Amino acid sequence: MAQQALGAGMSVPRRRAVFGLFDADGWAWASIKAFVWLIIIIFILGYLPDRAYYLTVGRTVDLGVLAWSPINLCPPENETLPCPAPAGGVVPWHLSPPELALPAARTDGAILQVGTKILYVGGSDGTTAQKDVYVARTVGSGNFDKWAKGPSLPEPRTDASVAYVAGSIYLIGGTDDKGAPTATIFMLTPDSLTGELGDWKPAPDALALPEGRSGASAVITTDGLLLVGGRNAKGPVTTTWKSLLDAKGNLGKWAAEAPLVAPQADGTAVLVGNYVWLYGGSDGHGPVVAVQRGAFGQPAAAGLPANPDAGKVIRWDVNDSAKLPVARTNAAGWASNGTIYLAGGDDGTGPKSELFWTIPTSTGDVKEWKHLAVSDLPAPGLEGGAAVVTGPNAVIVGGSTVGGVLASSARANTAPQTPFFQLGLVGATVPGLKIEGEVGQQLGYLDAAGVGTVDFVILLLIGWAFAHKAETRAMIGRIIRRRHR
Repeated sequence: MAQQALGAGMSVPRRRAVFGLFDADGWAWASIKAFVWLIIIIFILGYLPDRAYYLTVGRTVDLGVLAWSPINLCPPENETLPCPAPAGGVVPWHLSPPELALPAARTDGAILQVGTKILYVGGSDGTTAQKDVYVARTVGSGNFDKWAKGPSLPEPRTDASVAYVAGSIYLIGGTDDKGAPTATIFMLTPDSLTGELGDWKPAPDALALPEGRSGASAVITTDGLLLVGGRNAKGPVTTTWKSLLDAKGNLGKWAAEAPLVAPQADGTAVLVGNYVWLYGGSDGHGPVVAVQRGAFGQPAAAGLPANPDAGKVIRWDVNDSAKLPVARTNAAGWASNGTIYLAGGDDGTGPKSELFWTIPTSTGDVKEWKHLAVSDLPAPGLEGGAAVVTGPNAVIVGGSTVGGVLASSARANTAPQTPFFQLGLVGATVPGLKIEGEVGQQLGYLDAAGVGTVDFVILLLIGWAFAHKAETRAMIGRIIRRRHR
């Protein structure tokens, strides 16, 4: 007797994950898989060979994305700086050995580096202006050799400004041995072939200052030389003078540009970004906290008439947020890597040792001045020191303390190293081999090529495995069975 066949019954609908996004045979799932494999291929054939190269030639190499790291290890060269070092931070100062002292104690001199030579010009012995010039040769990166006597100035000068422009060194103004501000400019043109300094001589009469100045700040611009502030026979002034370079590279007659907001002498002026900054110094009442910012006239846009004020200082501004934390005058100041520094100086009660620094924004704003006790100058404070940046180091030469005028110098590295190891939630920084020179580059290329080749072979094997799933499963099964025998 034949049995009755069961009916078709009720069909069970297939459940679709995330509205079909992960259907095995759907376009959405196929697109996701394609994107994931694209990222994997870029990582294997691009990122890993790149890291292999930098692991060979770099001091450190970053692995992954390291937005923040709770674990940081810094090299011992950073000494007692926080790890990682703050932007603009300075490694603790060290006094130079006695062999690198000036031949005589000096304060309020002018200093600059020209090629492989550092010149310390004029200054005072604590009593009167001097005309001696001392010269030291740079050694390696950021070091210098013993000082030797160089070509003397025609007349004694202290609190003068110095600049190296178009192949010549200019010593501008300053106080003479009778204590009066001068309008003279002395110039020295080193031999471009032999490097011999030659002798100082008075600059042409047309280049003389309109009136005597001492304690002013010289700033080199793209088209000439600025002389900012300073004092005349009556005291601090507000003047800004500029000497333009002609087609032959000679400085011309000084012309007045926008005056300062307030008188300021014995400060430091530096060019950072599109602005000139004058900070520290004194007015007619004593040391100041003022920071003044000079803005330049900009060239006219295409198609518009030329701007007659282009390149000129058209105004000076002050802002309470940009003020120094404390009043300082006669401090050592300099700019390096977009950072402005002030070290030591006098607040009216004597020499101080604090170091302050700030990093102006691209729009010319100063948010704050930073300070770290470990970066202060060696006790008991210093004023009248002359600062020069050579290589990664800032060097302050001479100056005076409560004990008198110094012949020594102090040096600090303004480029502390980044951590050699960092570990975060989504990345890490690990030490590299740091093989320098052509050998390092060639080895880096070989390492990158080797990693790329191995990764390419791995991708081929993965592709073969996906194309031959049955054979791959059988192979994996055989391997597992062998391990269990």
